[in-house]
Amino acid sequence: MQFASFSDFLAMGGYGFYVWLSFGSCALILLGIFFSSWFDSKQLKSAIREQMAREARIKQAREEAKA
Repeated sequence: MQFASFSDFLAMGGYGFYVWLSFGSCALILLGIFFSSWFDSKQLKSAIREQMAREARIKQAREEAKA
């Protein structure tokens, strides 16, 4: 489908509001999913680092108790 002008493209034959609203809402949802996943992965990596540090402290304390 070809449009005569850029304003005709934005109008989408009278359905522009619905078309651009659906594109915008889809973009917002995808951005929300991306940032939520990014935040969750940061939290998970932090929890793993804390767990590894805790296990290292426990291992060190056990070795000191044996000595």
